[in-house]
Amino acid sequence: MARDPIILVGLTTILGEHPQITPVHDPDQAVQVVVFAAETLLPSVVRQLHEVAEQDVPIVLLADNLGEASLLTLIECGVVAFVDRRSMNNDELNEAVVAAAAGEGVMSRAALGRLMTLVRQMQTDVLAPMGINGAGLSPREVDVLRLVADGADTSEIARELAYSESTVKHVLYELTSRLKLRNRCHAVAFALRAGVI
Repeated sequence: MARDPIILVGLTTILGEHPQITPVHDPDQAVQVVVFAAETLLPSVVRQLHEVAEQDVPIVLLADNLGEASLLTLIECGVVAFVDRRSMNNDELNEAVVAAAAGEGVMSRAALGRLMTLVRQMQTDVLAPMGINGAGLSPREVDVLRLVADGADTSEIARELAYSESTVKHVLYELTSRLKLRNRCHAVAFALRAGVI
């Protein structure tokens, strides 16, 4: 997507030269990736990105300036690849589109550094004061899941942690509901993948 017809023609030409990419202009036709070009990230551009995100298709964003504050918002919009319009070359754009289609993300080292700083800041300023780790689990939930992973049943977990059995059940119910997990095994798998147990 580009408002400027010259940019649209340029992007179509660049992308059309790659053997794995077929540019699509018909808004009714299904696409695997949306390429979105914007000089600056004005609120109107972010609104457009939110609208595109409703299609549940990965977005490759070409923009001149990616401010720190906008990175998380852009990721929420479905942007998986950030390409600097001022310094990109054809190969970088094509690689970003192919990577996005494969479910991968692409961003410059500078943008990645800013994103990591933002995530760390969110962890210390928002999640930690609420007693939640980066995986979205409280220390209490981690303790319960660790014992479930060890094979303990509800009564054993209650004895070990000095909780009532109903508290253990409530912790597991709240955790599985909030994270949309199917059962205790799924919750343990989630915690293992997140690296908290």
